Amino acid sequence: METANTYNYKVVRQFAVMTIVWGIVGMTVGVLIAAQLVWPELNFDTPWLTYSRLRPLHTNAVIFAFGGSALFATSYYVVQRTCQTRLFSDRLAAFTFWGWTLVILLAAVSLPLGITTSKEYAELEWPIDLLIAVVWVSYAVVFFGTIMKRKVKHIYVANWFYGAFILTVAVLHIVNSMALPVSLTKSYSLYPGAIDAMVQWWYGHNAVGFFLTAGFLGMMYYFIPKQAERPVYSYRLSVVHFWALISTYMWAGPHHLHYTALPDWAQSLGMVFSLILLAPSWGGMINGMMTLSGAWHKLRTDPILKFLVVSLSFYGMSTFEGPMMAIKTVNALSHYTDWTIGHVHSGALGWVALVSIGSIYFLIPKLFGKEQMYSVKLIDTHFWIATVGIVLYIVSMWIAGIMQGLMWRAVNDDGTLTYSFVESLKAMYPYYTVRFIGGLLFLSGMFIMAYNAFKTISGATPATQPATQTA
Repeated sequence: METANTYNYKVVRQFAVMTIVWGIVGMTVGVLIAAQLVWPELNFDTPWLTYSRLRPLHTNAVIFAFGGSALFATSYYVVQRTCQTRLFSDRLAAFTFWGWTLVILLAAVSLPLGITTSKEYAELEWPIDLLIAVVWVSYAVVFFGTIMKRKVKHIYVANWFYGAFILTVAVLHIVNSMALPVSLTKSYSLYPGAIDAMVQWWYGHNAVGFFLTAGFLGMMYYFIPKQAERPVYSYRLSVVHFWALISTYMWAGPHHLHYTALPDWAQSLGMVFSLILLAPSWGGMINGMMTLSGAWHKLRTDPILKFLVVSLSFYGMSTFEGPMMAIKTVNALSHYTDWTIGHVHSGALGWVALVSIGSIYFLIPKLFGKEQMYSVKLIDTHFWIATVGIVLYIVSMWIAGIMQGLMWRAVNDDGTLTYSFVESLKAMYPYYTVRFIGGLLFLSGMFIMAYNAFKTISGATPATQPATQTA
């Protein structure tokens, strides 16, 4: 029984377990819609099983249910450990868990029914948006309240990243979700035309920049040093990385709106800040990688470290690719193609999912009083299946996307289009099949993780294996 003097691990346990559950749910939907692009009849002529309904369900489930649960679990764990004090309010922390779970369930019901604002990553209608705001403000109170009552003077850098993510996501969500309700299930954005698009992609790209980057960098700055048993390579660089990242990310959103009705100066501003972003992004990646100085040999026997380190490789790759795709001339080829899908998933699967999985593998034994995971060999198997799945997914989408872009803008001597849209779609077919296989492999890894976690939590005797986890 946890007393007032110990850390509150109950809410961390709840979010950690639900990270695995929602990962399986969200990725299953993703694999289904990938399959629908290969076999369209898989929508069974049922409106709520169509790609258009399931795609926002997939993005919400993997970003906010899977990724969000991982962020709640790790931030609640890290803030208590680094501040050496219990969470600010157990009741409020419990409310954030049950409130967030309710948000996810409401999304799972409303999106397949076609109840949507149609705004990317912000599809949920106004009553759910209000609930999200209440839960998020409660989360901020718990997190910052814990920092206020810390027993140590220093605020560890991971908490700066978590704190920036919590504050910024609150502002993004509230501003972008401003709407005029006309019924319980329908509202209209407060903003007109191009302004609505600008606000949406200020939100959309910063959902990537803060929800899917800053929060997970908080994870990286805690769990890589812990698992490698090495201090952060450069604490000064981590602070420079933090301020440079959060001050430049905010301005990159317009690169989603190249060649649209957005004013040209705003498009150029988005491009320039996207290019600047390469520096702080790679600063963080290098800092994480260099933390392994003197500990690279651990990768031979420690699959948790493999997850964490390879996630950084994908972070470095996707944060190079993003600024490159923001250049207008490159964007003229890449925009609206599957190259963007490949880029998104190199970040989502390679960076976000791998660092989350590694962190949850680190946490599960500690949260449930076990020495280590049930099977280290299964963690290693999961790592290789996931990595192969990611590579198949993103390479197939890169090839498909560049081919799409080239086919779409190919013209004959008389100025007519060389290829019809259907011809370009036919050329994509083999790559959609490979993408489906890659996604299926990644999902299979999540089932291996669920089995391993279940056996660990249920107290099964660990399989014969080297003890590789840190204390």
